[in-house]
Amino acid sequence: MNVKIKYSLLAFGLCVGIAVFESCNSSEAAETTIPDKVDFNFHIRPILSDRCFKCHGPDANTREADLRLDTPEGAFAALKDSPDAHALVAGKPELSAVYQRIITSDSTEMMPPVESNLKLSKFEIELLKKWIEQGAEYKPHWAFIIPEKTALPKADKDWVKNELDYFVYAKMKENGLSPSEQASKEQLLKRVYLDLIGLPPSIEAQEDFLADNSEDAFEKVVDELLTSKHYGERMALPWLDVARYADSHGYQDDGLRTMWPWRDWVIHAFNENYSYDKFLQWQLAGDLIDKPSKESILATGFNRNHKITQEGGVIDEEYRIEYVTDRVNTFGKSFLALTFECAHCHDHKYDPISQKEYYSSFAFFNQVPEKGLVGDISLGSLADPPKMQITNKEVDDIFSFINKKDTVKLEVMVMKDQEKFRPTHLLERGNYDALGEEVPFGLPKSIMDFDTTKFVQNRLGLSEWLIDKENPLTARVYVNRIWQQFFGMGIVRTTGDFGMQGDLPSHPELLDWLAVDFRENGWDIKRLVKQIVMTATYQQSSKVEKKHLQTDPTNIYLARSKRERVSAELLKDLVLSSSGLLNEEIGGASVKAYQPDGIWEGATSGRGVLAKYVQDHGEDLYRRGMYVFIKRTVPPPSMLIFDSSNRDQCEVQRITTSTPLQALAMLNNPTVLEASRVLSEKLVDENANDKLATAFRMILCRIGEEEELDLFKKYYEEELAFFKENPAKASETLKVGEYKNNITVKTVEKAALMTCIQLMYNMEEAITKV
Repeated sequence: MNVKIKYSLLAFGLCVGIAVFESCNSSEAAETTIPDKVDFNFHIRPILSDRCFKCHGPDANTREADLRLDTPEGAFAALKDSPDAHALVAGKPELSAVYQRIITSDSTEMMPPVESNLKLSKFEIELLKKWIEQGAEYKPHWAFIIPEKTALPKADKDWVKNELDYFVYAKMKENGLSPSEQASKEQLLKRVYLDLIGLPPSIEAQEDFLADNSEDAFEKVVDELLTSKHYGERMALPWLDVARYADSHGYQDDGLRTMWPWRDWVIHAFNENYSYDKFLQWQLAGDLIDKPSKESILATGFNRNHKITQEGGVIDEEYRIEYVTDRVNTFGKSFLALTFECAHCHDHKYDPISQKEYYSSFAFFNQVPEKGLVGDISLGSLADPPKMQITNKEVDDIFSFINKKDTVKLEVMVMKDQEKFRPTHLLERGNYDALGEEVPFGLPKSIMDFDTTKFVQNRLGLSEWLIDKENPLTARVYVNRIWQQFFGMGIVRTTGDFGMQGDLPSHPELLDWLAVDFRENGWDIKRLVKQIVMTATYQQSSKVEKKHLQTDPTNIYLARSKRERVSAELLKDLVLSSSGLLNEEIGGASVKAYQPDGIWEGATSGRGVLAKYVQDHGEDLYRRGMYVFIKRTVPPPSMLIFDSSNRDQCEVQRITTSTPLQALAMLNNPTVLEASRVLSEKLVDENANDKLATAFRMILCRIGEEEELDLFKKYYEEELAFFKENPAKASETLKVGEYKNNITVKTVEKAALMTCIQLMYNMEEAITKV
């Protein structure tokens, strides 16, 4: 057993080492050469935003010396305390107070102030100087400029596979890099299976692909996966993070809620390839569209997924305001990739979003006739009104995609505006009872004006504003998030922040081309997905060359594929699928899987049906990870260890950690142990040829090399000898899990093989997209 632990920790140690290395090299090589043409958006604004906007930016309440540097009007105006001086003088850094205050050695005059602990590098100072010399031209923030398609750059015609590759190839060459070789067929098959359906390819699928030497062999696999019922599950998973989906209300009592039919709809929408504009509009305003259906109304559950309190004694209006606030913040992050929440209490300090504009956006979500307090927790549900019940007949007729198994009444929270108009006020300092001026429906003008002669003043108008061809953000934000899903990072790495403090796009022309192309082709998500996976960029090897580490350690310029661990939910799916345990049922109520005793009980108020953890049994134990019950105050520990979301709020980008705790979890997780046992029993009982090689291929999705298999054979022989001497240990080892077993026959052989399979699951490659 010690050998197994050593091998497992070694495997995870490698993963940790890689993560630490990448963390230490998280930024690209620093520029050292001043560009011929200094660009405001890509060179100057990031400096001003980081060092200047806090005191000289959009927030009038914290603006010092009445100097505003985020607009040209403010920057070129005469200084308040020196009317003859100007912060910026085009073409003349020697007369520009900003530049002179930056280079001064007088600590009382120096900017940024000494006490701020902010400094500019010599390179940044030279950039500012050259920018002023070239005219100090301001531009709107890049993300607020309507995207346009540019001509395809020059590229190696023998390498590129579609238009996207042209942009990637040009950026590689610009940075002294060349593309990597194509990944092996086995690597490519595993990669695309994990990306499109979240499950590993069977040995039969591997053999079919290896035997197909036609030019369109890979495309045939892609097309097949795009029609799989599991495609919708894979695509829905990150959307559940965005929508902060969970099975409980949150807060201290954290009672049960029934929102899983909405999750079934999301899976259905992706499988049916609903266009993104429809997908977006139904979730924001499916109750307000022309001739709304029960399906479009169900989709609006998106905006009822927020936390809701059930604690007696709370101030009803305070919590109602919290819910509306959550919707506004989620709207800003999910559809616009902007930090709206920063303007909740005051004008945004970095982005051009005023507090008044925040509350004008708030108005769209402020018309729901909801309460701040949900009903009696002891009843175990009361979906809070508004709620619009799903009958068994409707499940049979119009909701065939809802996996409802019983006759229990099914109610889901949805959106509906109240008949009486509720005025919206700016809330002073964000306090629910500090009503300021009344504000109209509206949105930040810096993005796109909300023209009330063009857009109706409700959530439907809001959704139409989002998908309007003049909106610069909506398409950009979504294609960037899909890019992140397939490449591990977005073209804009700060997926949830396209604002002033966010990262600049690594491939701006590519981002714009993708956004325009996506919109021009009907917001077709499956087309976008196929477009990405069919690129030569996607199909590269993940092998890391010395040049990569020197020039681009974090793979910003995509000269190779990125190795990354699969998400927490897919980790469970890989284990269940490769062992043959997976229950492939789509949709339905969430299930309670294996979990250590006492976790819920130790973190509960003791009230309601969720006070005690009652594990499910039978086939429900082997459902996909996305169906595991999420109690917000106590998320599934086996998934939280692997960086899953607790769904408290909208998340568009999960953190990725590598810790020893993860290695220990993989060694002791009952699902991994049970899967190892079941696969071992299956291979022994069926008298499979070369059981170790077969198991290796099922788990790693490739044919094992001779050296690798020899190591496993040696380990198997050691374990076999141990269990022969300790037959009771063999029987004990095989008792893990509830799945029916056959341990009375060939017990020693099954136990030895089980430990080898367990070790395979603990290999870094087993749970990594290579």
